[in-house]
Amino acid sequence: MDVIGAGFGRTGTLSLKAALERLGFGPCYHMADIIEVPHRVRQWLDVGDGKTTDWDVIFQGFRSAVDFPAVSYWRELTDHYPDAKVILTVRDPERWYESAQETIFHRRMDTDEPGQWWRRMVHRLVIRRVPEFALFPQMARATVADRVFDGRLDDRDHCIEVFRRHIEEVRATIPAERLLVFECREGWEPLCRFLGVPVPDVPFPHVNDRIDFNRRQPWRELKLLIRGR
Repeated sequence: MDVIGAGFGRTGTLSLKAALERLGFGPCYHMADIIEVPHRVRQWLDVGDGKTTDWDVIFQGFRSAVDFPAVSYWRELTDHYPDAKVILTVRDPERWYESAQETIFHRRMDTDEPGQWWRRMVHRLVIRRVPEFALFPQMARATVADRVFDGRLDDRDHCIEVFRRHIEEVRATIPAERLLVFECREGWEPLCRFLGVPVPDVPFPHVNDRIDFNRRQPWRELKLLIRGR
């Protein structure tokens, strides 16, 4: 593992994933990789239940990791991979909570089925075809909602305080020479300087805003239904 992302989901983690992969630090592990390969849900459910922390097995084949649920275990991962550099993605705490509440908190950390009838039908068919997918909300609660936010995802003040405290703890724990505090709007230069690689001659990726996130969800389930395990 060369790079560990210590920023919460909805701080530009999917953009960072794309950037790291463009710079040669891929594949980069992200929550999207769990959704696309559902057997990984069971791996993280075991982590959340305290049954295993075999990080080398979980991240086999990956050179970097960002986003939840990996960031929930940033202390363990930075200890286990002492040579990995750490990137703490940040953004305005108020805007972060608004984004999280409208996307990952609302869509992926409860057991409610989608509202539209056709999405409910697809959701049920996916669960029948890919049983691990039904465990996703349980995994997300164990590794993110309960572990990081004490199950209080609807408590705005609490979540923002957790967000602020997390940033302070990472900055206080990780040595300055090993840590980059980064906003994706800063672009390639600080990231490439930190990683010691040339700046690409392409725009910095900016993906997965709120509208894009909510638009992608039905298609992810349809892909699972078609592909299966």
